[in-house]
Amino acid sequence: MRIGVVTFPGTLDDVDAARAVRYAGAEPVALWHADHDLQGVDAVVVPGGFSYGDYLRAGAIASLAPIMAEVKAGAGRGLPVLGICNGFQILCEAGLLPGALVRNSGLHFICRDQRLRVESTATAWTGAADAGQEILVPLKSGEGRFVADAETVARLEGEGRVTFRYLGGNPNGALADIAGVSSADGRVVGLMPHPEHAIDPLTGPSDDGLVLFTSVLGAAVGG
Repeated sequence: MRIGVVTFPGTLDDVDAARAVRYAGAEPVALWHADHDLQGVDAVVVPGGFSYGDYLRAGAIASLAPIMAEVKAGAGRGLPVLGICNGFQILCEAGLLPGALVRNSGLHFICRDQRLRVESTATAWTGAADAGQEILVPLKSGEGRFVADAETVARLEGEGRVTFRYLGGNPNGALADIAGVSSADGRVVGLMPHPEHAIDPLTGPSDDGLVLFTSVLGAAVGG
């Protein structure tokens, strides 16, 4: 399986995402922001960082990059897409996921290991996890507070589209402790914490994040 990893100016975690893809047993494929070609990949990761310096809004400029037009078209065909941190912001700005990510409630950049609960396994990126499973992965963001209008939050909750929820205290003021959400078809997932930094206990707090990358292997084969 070939999984594309997108790089924008200011992306920081593309190398880590590619490493996670390799750990899961897939082949990472570098995708450049200015290209119009997904190179036939089976899934896409939009990684973290500070694309375009977070000018205007985090993810706003990157959402208009040529590669994102291809990602949006691919998602419309059922291509699995994962957005991590800045990637989550980009997917929201691109309209692939609902809501928005804004400044943390305390206005501080937060960097810590964060416990999450897997709320839904009905997505391409969580199918190998157990419902209710707790995972420990790093969180590092200044604009990670998930917000949406009350109707959108109610719809996400009612449709089981809240994919991850913060445990042990809400780090950034996100509504309903939401750390990650999915698209209606479960093929697109975004989350603020960094599963790609938790794939090996030697270099991270756990290997809990690897389950996202192994999940998509089965999703692509089966879907």
